[in-house]
Formats: sequence, structure tokens, C-alpha cells
Amino acid sequence: MSGVGVGPYAELTVDAQGDVDRTTLAAVAGLDVTDLLVFAHGWNSDRSTATRLYDRFFAPFPGLVGPGVRLGYVGVVWPSMRFSDEPIPDFDPSAAGTTATGGWSELDAETRRALGEFWPGREAELDRIARLLAERPESQAAFAEFGALVRELAGVGPADPGSAAGGDVAGEVPAMFTEDPLEVCRVFTDALAAAGGPAASPEEGGGRELSFGGGLRRLWNGAKEVLRQAAYYEMKKRAGVVGERGLGPALVEVARSRTELRVHLVGHSFGARVVSFALRGLPDGWSFVKSLTLLQGAFSHYAFSNQLPHDRGRGGELRGLQRRIDGPVVACHSDHDTALKVFYPLASRMAGDSAGFAGFDARWGAIGHDGVQALPGAPRLTLEAALREGLPGGGCVSVDAASVVRRGGAPSGAHSDVCHEELARVVVSAGRMWR
Repeated sequence: MSGVGVGPYAELTVDAQGDVDRTTLAAVAGLDVTDLLVFAHGWNSDRSTATRLYDRFFAPFPGLVGPGVRLGYVGVVWPSMRFSDEPIPDFDPSAAGTTATGGWSELDAETRRALGEFWPGREAELDRIARLLAERPESQAAFAEFGALVRELAGVGPADPGSAAGGDVAGEVPAMFTEDPLEVCRVFTDALAAAGGPAASPEEGGGRELSFGGGLRRLWNGAKEVLRQAAYYEMKKRAGVVGERGLGPALVEVARSRTELRVHLVGHSFGARVVSFALRGLPDGWSFVKSLTLLQGAFSHYAFSNQLPHDRGRGGELRGLQRRIDGPVVACHSDHDTALKVFYPLASRMAGDSAGFAGFDARWGAIGHDGVQALPGAPRLTLEAALREGLPGGGCVSVDAASVVRRGGAPSGAHSDVCHEELARVVVSAGRMWR
């Protein structure tokens, strides 16, 4: 049993290096359909969580597509994870922001297990991090140790911080790996409280001053958020590899033998990066991809820009690649998504940024927060207008989906609130699959 209520359904499995499981690829190629709806999940701790997400998102489609469309469904499964304190609305009611025995900063057993699978062979480092988060020592040296451990997990060396890839700017890494760990944890603690997470209690020292005593204990809340963002930094790197080296070439292989097949790509969170970077794996001149829909995409809002506002000599990582789609790129975004509104810019800010680590800077914004930016002529629509008037036949378009993508608790807000019929209708409209 696939666990997905619609059909025909196939799963496509891709590992962290972009290698596609050939058995699952054969299953995708064997679907007798006119159209393939290919969905890549974002942060999910395991296959079963991804499958439940696909089941809920795909459910409305049979009643939305036209009679001439034989729609097949594909769920891309790739190695990511989700911290168990990030509830998905109407999906995972057992998730909670604290553990049964400890406070917000501690790692619950499910998250600790998921981290071990996500970073195999790093059990000693993860055990020490878990111990620090549980004990919350009032020591600057402990924060320095925590910072070094997180850098090691992320593959960022102190002597050569530019050696790791995956940031929005080639050859650079986020400042959260290079700035003083104590200051980084303070910034994330304050951001967490502002986003509705735990505020420092009086006995923990609610003030901002970094003095010894209770004032340091509160910063371990931010330290856990730093660990979360380090995991997401790794997922961001993986997502690009999975898309470019795995999903893109796999779709080309299917299309070679199915010349009439129409493919519609959908991605949530870092899965939006997977399906977008799949465009890099497509040859010029091929037109089998008919639409690309991004749900709360966790990558740069300048990705499709020809020219960056702050650096006119460079463009976005995906500049011009929207032309490889015979249809529109639809970026659905919501201001209720605190994961992208608050934490993504902090985690993406690069070392050496003159604005300072905590200062606001639009350069580091996410496409799932405010849509496509710095691309002249790209329309901006409300969700209601998009459903009423339709979508452009090509190019990039931003759709403000805040009217439905609005529910969710701290720390991620509405980031995972994407299972709505209205969003399914956007996908159908983008792919011209309507009744």
C-alpha cells in the first residue's frame, strides 16, 4: 500500500548525492497517464510523514482536472528531516514545543533520532550538543564549544569558512557559522521570542544583557534554533543536488520515451528548491515541463533575477531558467510564515555583511515570504485574483496565499499550512489541467 489515496501513484526516491533509485524510476516511467504531478516535500523526518503530506495535498485533484487529463501522481522522497516541535496544521497534533521532561531548548527523543539519521556517523557530536542543550550551562566557553560542534556538523571549517557550498551567494556561508556563538544565540533567542516562542522567564534573566547568571541560560533556547537552522542549511545544500543531479535527469529519461507526457512540478519549502534546481538538469529546447508551483519556497527571492539589486554584475542562481518551462513559475507566499519571514533571513545572512548579523537586509529574503523579487514584468496577484482570472501562460508570477496559508504555531508559523484545495486549484490552473 502506498498510503496515498489517489492514483495512479508512484514514489521516486533520490539520495543525498542525487542518485535515483532505479526501481522507483521505472515505476514512474510505467504510469499510463497524460500528465504527471510531481511533488517534492520539504522538511519531513521520514518517508511516512512525506507520504501523509502527499496524500492530503493530492486529495482534491481528481475533482479539479478536466476529463481529457489522465493524471498520475509522483511523490519525491529525499533525505531531509523535521524537528518534532514543528507542528503541521491538521496533520501532526501530537507535536509540541517542549518535551515531556524538560524545556524548550532540549532535544526530544524523536528529533535526536532524526538528527542521527540526517548526520550519520556524528553520534558523539550530537550527543554532546544534546547534553549542552539539556544542561544549559552558564558559561561562555560552553557556547563556544556548541558553536564549534555546529560548524563541524555543517561542514564549515573555522580556517576556511568559504569551503562549504550551499549559500545563496557562491563561495560564502551564513554569518551564523562565523560570528561569535554567544551573539548568534542571543539573536536567535530574541527572534524566537518575537515569533511567539519561549520568552525568558524572570528566573532565567529576561534582559538582553549577556552577563553571567540566569541571563546566559535563556540563550540556550536560541542555541537550539541555531542547530535547527544548521540542519536546514544542510537541507538547502542537498535540495539543490537532489534537483539538479537527480530529479531533473530522471524526468528527462522518462520524457525521452514518453514524448507526449506533460509534467507539472510542485515543491514545498526546500522541496521547492528541489523542483526549481531540477530545471538545471533539463536540456535547452525541451518543453515537457508545463508548470512549476512553489509552496512557501525556502530559497532566495532573487533566484530567478537577471540582475541582483545589490550587485548589478550578478544574477540569481536560476536566472533565465524559467524559459525551460512551457508555462508559468508560480511562487505562492505568505506573510504568516515565520520560518521564512524571521529565521530564513537570519540563517541566510552572509559573513562580512556590512549591515551586521542582526540587522534587517532584504538581500536574504525567501521567495516563500514575499514572492519573486527584482524581475521586471513579473506579475503579483492575490490568491483570489489568481483563481478568478487565471495565471499567465509563462514567466514568473507571485501569488499571495496568506488568505489560506495562515495557521501554525511557533517557531515556524504557517510554513507547513499548504494542504488547501485553493492551492491545488493554483497548480491545476498553472498546468492548464482544469475542467
